[in-house]
Amino acid sequence: AVLLLAALVVVQAGASPRASPRRRRDVPDPNAPHVFTNSFLVKLNGDLGNDVAHQVAQRNGFENLGPVLGSHNEFHFVHPSLAPARTKRSVPHTRKLKVDPLVKHAAQQPGFLRVKRGYKPFKVESLVGPLRPSQDPTDPYFSFQWYLKNTGQNGGKPKLDLNVEAAWAQGITGKNVTTAIMDDGVDYMHPDLKFNYNARASYDFSSNDPFPYPRYTDDWFNSHGTRCAGEVSAARDNDVCGVGVAYDSKVAGIRMLDQPYMTDLIEANSMGHEPNLIDIYSASWGPTDDGKTVDGPRNATMRAIVRGVNEGRNGLGNIYVWASGDGGEDDDCNCDGYAASMWTVSINSAINDGQNAHYDESCSSTLASTFSNGAKDPNTGVATTDLYGKCTTTHSGTSAAAPEAAGVFALALEANPQLTWRDIQHLTVLTSKRNSLYDAKNRFHWTMNGVGLEFNHLFGFGVLDAGAIVALAKQWRTVPARYHCEGGAVHTSLEIPSDRSVLMKITTDACAGTDTKVRYLEHVQAVISLNSTRRGDVELFLTSPMGTRSMILSKRANDDDHRDGFTKWPFMTTHTWGEDPHGTWLLEASFNSQMPQHGFIREWTLMLHGTRDPPYVGLPVTDPHSKLAIVKKAHEERKA
Repeated sequence: AVLLLAALVVVQAGASPRASPRRRRDVPDPNAPHVFTNSFLVKLNGDLGNDVAHQVAQRNGFENLGPVLGSHNEFHFVHPSLAPARTKRSVPHTRKLKVDPLVKHAAQQPGFLRVKRGYKPFKVESLVGPLRPSQDPTDPYFSFQWYLKNTGQNGGKPKLDLNVEAAWAQGITGKNVTTAIMDDGVDYMHPDLKFNYNARASYDFSSNDPFPYPRYTDDWFNSHGTRCAGEVSAARDNDVCGVGVAYDSKVAGIRMLDQPYMTDLIEANSMGHEPNLIDIYSASWGPTDDGKTVDGPRNATMRAIVRGVNEGRNGLGNIYVWASGDGGEDDDCNCDGYAASMWTVSINSAINDGQNAHYDESCSSTLASTFSNGAKDPNTGVATTDLYGKCTTTHSGTSAAAPEAAGVFALALEANPQLTWRDIQHLTVLTSKRNSLYDAKNRFHWTMNGVGLEFNHLFGFGVLDAGAIVALAKQWRTVPARYHCEGGAVHTSLEIPSDRSVLMKITTDACAGTDTKVRYLEHVQAVISLNSTRRGDVELFLTSPMGTRSMILSKRANDDDHRDGFTKWPFMTTHTWGEDPHGTWLLEASFNSQMPQHGFIREWTLMLHGTRDPPYVGLPVTDPHSKLAIVKKAHEERKA
């Protein structure tokens, strides 16, 4: 209950209308205020089980698709005669369920859009033809996989890569780790994937069967998941395409994107599918990247994620990897409740010379970065598997970045299978490198936080380093227990003037003297309700007692909302990682606009998440200049 409270169920209010990436003739207008599907959440009177649920569904004209998150009393019903999407609720169908003596509650599921990130449809002719084998590995496309080994090809910067060869040299290739690709399906018969495919961990939630094969379209629209899968687990030295980051790991397909509208039940069951067979869930999708949408997981999906990190992997916690978004500088990934969640690892991208990609969103919740496409030739993307046994070099976007991170985490889990979901986040912070990453427009600079960790608003704590994360994982000791502390709240409404910023303060003892005391920060949330004449012109900054200033909301030029604002929205920052939260926190709000605007912050609550005990005790320091050495020294000085 405490964890669910901390999660603060996002998006129940304040969600903007979403625009569909592709119009279909058989669905309502995506800009309609409400869409309802033919799916129903049905809760029975008691733990009656799946057989009784089948009987209830059958006698009322429904089909029972099974339990929600393994529940004994909550089930996913579908009515076959109802349209998959409609603009009005079906009151008669809902009423019929509710009057059944075994039904406690029934609710028709609203539909909403989820879009693949970084996907641009390519014609078959754009696929690269057969290539000559290259050196180590021998896979023909390895020389095009600059993000694995950057030698300066395609205008890239040498050694700006994921440093995977340093992990492979340690004998770590991803064995006994499974990554689930939650997407539009996986071509599990592809010769570069079929021997690494985990059928037991796979499922098709779009068609409700165990075979998540992509639906055919003549424009290859459903190639997205197959491309992501190859980045993680494409086999090595088999003379097919390239090689995966963790080429001996297993990959599972969870097909869940390919229907007109998403529902909370499909998302929840996808993210809670086989949590003890699946180690990592990789998601290269999210709310529409249009610079005006504010959206995130609904109730059942949030429950699935929280259950996954607390109970998945036999209690060690599933790792959820999320693409931070492709909305560019006019969007902010802190308005995406998936990427901005503290339960997920949000990954941004860089291109092969160190710049951010033009489509990269920035936000304070991004933890680290990987790579997407080339600088001089934008068509030089990620080389990976494609549909029907083909290969491609044109996969790109943060869609391509997230699976690379999943592959790196698979390497870390082979190196140390006892890593928890939080251990993965700590290892990411401590081993990611600044390398040559930089903001092409010189807006966001590299900054030190209060314990000496270097971060960037675009790239998080830097680019993932597979060799370093594997080496540190081998000697890792699980971090202390995590606590959630409400640091304070301001419930007095305060006006945001048009011509200057307004400051609000919370002075906190970080729950000292209680069982939930926090002394060493991980995630910080500013849970804010506000309204303004133009939501997209509001900028918010949060400054910690140790002086770290995080932009938790940037200007979004396309967001002209004047009605919904934000309602208890949990803006999150990772920039204060490792700091002491005790003291005064400042929230600064202002308008970035040429036109006069006005608004009000209705309330804000400071949520602190971290440990009471120092997290890195007992870890040997082999490099006195490493992040680990810097942070350990800062923690020891504080303790003294």
